[in-house]
Amino acid sequence: MPKPDAPWLGAHMSIAGGIPLSVGRARRVRANVLQIFVKNNNRWQGREFSDEEADDFRRACRRARLRRVVAHSSYLINLASPDPALWRRSIEATVDELDRCRRLGVSHLVVHPGAHVGSGEGPGVKRVAAALDRVFERRRQCPVKLALETTAGQGTSLGYRFSQLRDILAACETPERVAVCLDTCHAFAAGYDLRSPAGYRRMLREFERSVGLERLQVLHLNDSKRELGSRVDRHEHIGEGLIGRQAFASILADRRLARVPKILETPKGKDLKEDRRNLNLLRRLHRDGSG
Repeated sequence: MPKPDAPWLGAHMSIAGGIPLSVGRARRVRANVLQIFVKNNNRWQGREFSDEEADDFRRACRRARLRRVVAHSSYLINLASPDPALWRRSIEATVDELDRCRRLGVSHLVVHPGAHVGSGEGPGVKRVAAALDRVFERRRQCPVKLALETTAGQGTSLGYRFSQLRDILAACETPERVAVCLDTCHAFAAGYDLRSPAGYRRMLREFERSVGLERLQVLHLNDSKRELGSRVDRHEHIGEGLIGRQAFASILADRRLARVPKILETPKGKDLKEDRRNLNLLRRLHRDGSG
């Protein structure tokens, strides 16, 4: 079992065989936070799970003493789409995933802001904010927060600059229901150089000015296969990519982020040995306080 004072570290785990099994996978790597999909991430329609399965999942999370459970939305969702049919379908899918999160006791649903598909960043930002308003209007009492994820800026994806997240929040009628998930690989690929302590501090200062540090409620810890500013999203194991260990040591030493769940999304096999290796390295960086 994770120690009570252990850093909030975990990984994205498969829900194959049933959602409760993801908790057992988290326990195998000594995680105290967990990220899952609440349905097949590459399909619009997901398998319906029973109340019994939801109850089993909640009980398993309590037994494992998980600090936080978050979910990642389907990759098909595009809240910035200029296609009216796809935009409406993305809203419906987000509402459905919020409902699933609520039944499972999941605190945050991580969502990519979306891609403007050539229609322009300004109009795309407005469509994301309007989509969020539609979602929250449909689920006024839902306690699950939507966490907009920073992106690498690949293609026409929005959210690769903190200022774009600021503009989405400013245009949204209920910004208090929106959090942010910062992905280290995406931030690096987007041009934020967090490799040194000074660079990390500069990035966090810009985030605080643009969005507010209180909105940073989920972290994805991934090294990068591609270079700074590449705008290409390719995850690598911790310390084996072009970001390096020091950035992760800086994050783990930042007391302001102590209770922010830190999730691995690095490549792995069924035996989870890669997750164990990455998490053990992160725990060592936290313990040593240096890169």
